[in-house]
Amino acid sequence: MKHDTSAAAAAKLRITEIFASVQGESTRVGLPTVFVRLTGCPLRCTWCDTAYAFTGGESRTLEAVMDEIARHGLKHVCVTGGEPLSQKSSLSLMAALCDAGYSVSLETSGALDISAVDPRVSRIVDLKAPGSGEVERNLYSNLALLGADDELKIVLADEADYTWAKARILEHGIAERCTILLSPVAGDLDPAQLAEWIVRDRLPVRFQLQLHKVLWNDARGR
Repeated sequence: MKHDTSAAAAAKLRITEIFASVQGESTRVGLPTVFVRLTGCPLRCTWCDTAYAFTGGESRTLEAVMDEIARHGLKHVCVTGGEPLSQKSSLSLMAALCDAGYSVSLETSGALDISAVDPRVSRIVDLKAPGSGEVERNLYSNLALLGADDELKIVLADEADYTWAKARILEHGIAERCTILLSPVAGDLDPAQLAEWIVRDRLPVRFQLQLHKVLWNDARGR
């Protein structure tokens, strides 16, 4: 795959890690994917499993990042974090990936505006339930921007979170615009219980478990 060689290629990104694995979440679950984990996040969710990406990382040019992605030889690329949109250069990265012919997804907290993301990118947007400790950070204007190629993810710690999520789904008519993914916080909410609630309420969502945790627990870079 060819990629941009213009001045934009010199843009800098702070990168925690780049690795190949199978996608563990979203409707792309199971697909061999290159993950680009950017450093930094303004949120501190109680159940976060990537706190190591809050700080540190390595400053790299967009061109260097594109070169490493290309070496993996995979079609699918997931830009994640941390919070990728906390770095403005992430927008240039995603546009360059799309220009190069990759199938690109973005995993974002939903606290930052997604309107400037390249429309060719599948935006996987979190909606933070109360149990996350960051419910006040939700940017609800993002919901109206979601389309058929995007997805909304809500991670739930307990029944109160589920009740809250159900109300937001119905209030905003989200199921009419995009796929909704509900996930249990590992170790806090019994997955079978969440599945039962969804079926009981005929909620228009997709239940999901994090495949990478089933396969590798919390191993970094997997």
